[in-house]
Amino acid sequence: MHTRSRLTAVATAAVAVLALTATAASAAPHQDASEGASAHHDGPSFDHIFVIMLENHSQSSVIGDANAPYLTSLASQYSTADNYYGVTHPSMPNYIATIAGDNFGIQDDNDQNVVNLNRMNLVDQLESRHIGWGAYLETLPANKLDRFGPALPDGTVASLYAKKHNPFVLFDDVKNNPARMAQVKDYSQLSADLNGPKAPQFVWISPNQCNDMHGGVYATIAGHPETPCPYGSVKDDANDAALKQKADTFVKTAVATITGSQAWTKRSAIVIVTDENDYTGNTTTGGWESAAGCCDSPYVSAADPRISASWPGGTYGGGLIPAIVVTASGPRHFVDHTAYNHYSLLTTIEQNFGLGYLGHAGDTAGGVVPMWPMFTGKR
Repeated sequence: MHTRSRLTAVATAAVAVLALTATAASAAPHQDASEGASAHHDGPSFDHIFVIMLENHSQSSVIGDANAPYLTSLASQYSTADNYYGVTHPSMPNYIATIAGDNFGIQDDNDQNVVNLNRMNLVDQLESRHIGWGAYLETLPANKLDRFGPALPDGTVASLYAKKHNPFVLFDDVKNNPARMAQVKDYSQLSADLNGPKAPQFVWISPNQCNDMHGGVYATIAGHPETPCPYGSVKDDANDAALKQKADTFVKTAVATITGSQAWTKRSAIVIVTDENDYTGNTTTGGWESAAGCCDSPYVSAADPRISASWPGGTYGGGLIPAIVVTASGPRHFVDHTAYNHYSLLTTIEQNFGLGYLGHAGDTAGGVVPMWPMFTGKR
């Protein structure tokens, strides 16, 4: 669930992380979008794709759970994947991988280690085709580059917002570009934008840490009835149950906002995933319930200090996680058994808008395939 112990090695490993980040480009696993890769699929193109990214919960602890009735109902009514994995652990590399096709060797949550991330990303691709986009972060600080927020009257800073869950501001060519930063907005602006004359075609939504199932906020913050939201200690304890209930309510409201807007048409889709599976304190995997993965998840050597001295080495995936696709006119009561991860999601987005591929996206030889069955019902 939470991240208290998984950062203990970060300080000593920062140099190693940066070194891996610097060398990742020389080992690009697949054709880069700048090389003009083509992207073709047999399914229909969607005018609008919305991604809602939640936090730190396994498929088994969300779908069918009494504390997540709305998410469960969406999985039953629309499309769900029962073999969808996080790319890796912990959170931040999953967010980066989802919009850039690689985690660039990053295996920690310390956004201060992410310097000079001068990499192509989904924003570059979308803007190259003049496709509107928007990232909507709940409780986004006024200074969008702040690590946490909001600032409280006593001068302390709460961690409702966390920069590590906002991948857009981690990339140099977004954070240093005022026009692009203008598209990174507080979630409160979503409804107006979707009902405006230029609704974005690609939308990313990150709830705050009380509403995304992450937790870790112990103070009651004025104007935020979702606070406090302590970490859960084990699956389905009182704190964990509350986190799931809050996320379930957030998603229900977000889906209603989207589907009730002018931007929602028969050619629209909402994708709901978590970044990785539960934090359980499993010392072998760096604290996570499982390091199972697929589809080009990174290989991490044994005893890597960013993971654990007892990590045996191998594929370091993000474990099985929930994945739901809601479409206006697509499949109903559909379960997809294909192995997917966040690279598959990026591949699908890229194919939909004809963008080419970044990093591991589109690497069918590595098992990265698009998720079109979940959107169309066609296997």
